Amino acid sequence: MDVSILNKEFFFTVDHASNVPKYQQLVNAINDAIANNELSIGDALPSVNSICTSCRLSRDTVFKAYSILKEHDVIESVPNKGYYVARKIMKVLLVLDTFKAYKEVLYHSFINNLPKNIITDVQFHHYNLENFKTILTNSKGKYYKYVVMNFNHKDIRDVISEIDNDKLLLIDWDINRGAQNNFVFQDFGKSVYETLSQSADLFKKYKAIHFIYPTFTNHPKETVSAFKDFCETFHFKYNIITNAKDFNIEKGIAYMSVSDRILGQFLEQCRIMKFEPGVDVGFLSYNETPMKKFIYKGISVISTDFNALGTKAAEFITKGEPMQYYVPTKLILRNSL
Repeated sequence: MDVSILNKEFFFTVDHASNVPKYQQLVNAINDAIANNELSIGDALPSVNSICTSCRLSRDTVFKAYSILKEHDVIESVPNKGYYVARKIMKVLLVLDTFKAYKEVLYHSFINNLPKNIITDVQFHHYNLENFKTILTNSKGKYYKYVVMNFNHKDIRDVISEIDNDKLLLIDWDINRGAQNNFVFQDFGKSVYETLSQSADLFKKYKAIHFIYPTFTNHPKETVSAFKDFCETFHFKYNIITNAKDFNIEKGIAYMSVSDRILGQFLEQCRIMKFEPGVDVGFLSYNETPMKKFIYKGISVISTDFNALGTKAAEFITKGEPMQYYVPTKLILRNSL
């Protein structure tokens, strides 16, 4: 469809093969046009009838799209005149590593603390440098702000240097950044040591602590160093298990893991061996998720506050001020330890 609006051109083509509903395609097209300054506040939109005719869409489809845009205060309707752009739309790119339960907490906290006129696109790099490069290269200049979860690779800093510093916020992992970069990070080293130290008495009923740090994890190695320092300072016997196949629970041992996969194996082995978590064996999981307080009478967790991380990231978007902030790490005690 090609409709002329107040000396401007608004282009919308329905992709009938797409899994995206047709009404959402129209919503996205109008939002993009406003974000890219192809439409401005006060510009008229095509009438419902004109879109129905040009794109062969039902009135219900077009009206649903316009209703969603009205609900988000993007457009407004004037009786007997039509629909008009009501506010400026800005788009933000959120780049995460992978999708996990605690990332969902971060995501919802982030978007729920943004005003309605800021739209968030989410992409995942999966710790793949080429994916990371492609995402940021293709998005350059298309977004108001960029919120990026980076990772451990020597070329990362060169890639993010292509984005204006005042538009870029790095989140989660303090790695591959410059002194002037904006960030909201968690601390995987010192804070972990301090948190474990505060809970040293809890581990005294166990004869040793085993940290399962499987080779498939991308969790920062600073946590392993912090764990070793803790055990040596407080004179705990310990072991680092890197091969998940070697993980077999033993009575009287406390376990710590950065992988929820390992947590599942732990609970399965407890069921088979009739061990009671927190009594016969202990378990400390890394990263809080909404379900861990309900699993097997509750799983103790060492975690940053992902809700706070998302809120602070949203603050960077809304306030437009420089930000360098560390989200605290805390211990959440439940029955598993």
